[in-house]
Amino acid sequence: IQGVRKLLVRNGWSCQVPARRAVERDDEAVAGWVKEVWPCAEDSRRPVEPGSSSRTRPVSP
Repeated sequence: IQGVRKLLVRNGWSCQVPARRAVERDDEAVAGWVKEVWPCAEDSRRPVEPGSSSRTRPVSP
């Protein structure tokens, strides 16, 4: 947890959480986005494959 805080501060972010939600928030639009857009974005990630920890020597076949 300390490492996350340090990264946030280093990049100009803070660890603060808003006390309340924005008045302009549209919960229906958010729910629609989660159902329609998020699954497509989630599927576009690269598949996890075993790799090498060495940067100079790739994995041997």
